Amino acid sequence: MMENDEYFMRQALCEAKKALGEDEVPVGAVLVKENKILHRAYNQTILKSDPTAHAEVLAIRVACHTFNNHRLPDCDLYVTLEPCAMCLGALIQARIKRLIFGAYDPKAGAVKSIMRFPFEKTNHRLEIKGGILEAECGKILKDFFKAKR
Repeated sequence: MMENDEYFMRQALCEAKKALGEDEVPVGAVLVKENKILHRAYNQTILKSDPTAHAEVLAIRVACHTFNNHRLPDCDLYVTLEPCAMCLGALIQARIKRLIFGAYDPKAGAVKSIMRFPFEKTNHRLEIKGGILEAECGKILKDFFKAKR
């Protein structure tokens, strides 16, 4: 499983690089079902003038439209950065099976870093694995923000 997790996280990193090319915060996501990529996305909040256009939300939206279903129970989401509260809520509502993320987000991470979401109190509990290719996922973000300052 670890080998697959790294492969799909590398695919999410490719999406993050696309965001970087658009001068967006470089976060990428890949939605996977049965080891096949269903959809890829990257942050597009500036491009779309939409504060909800995070990579995770965009990947979930397209997949839900594709399958004409608001639930994605057998899907895994790989994302280069620990999700914020909005994105985590979208994952729960979509019934994503597994969340696999790269870098921890000490400023907005809702899974482990800052909010530590109380999953035991929700109607859906997803499996969570953080820190996959953490150094690579964190570097692209650090370099982006360093260049901005």
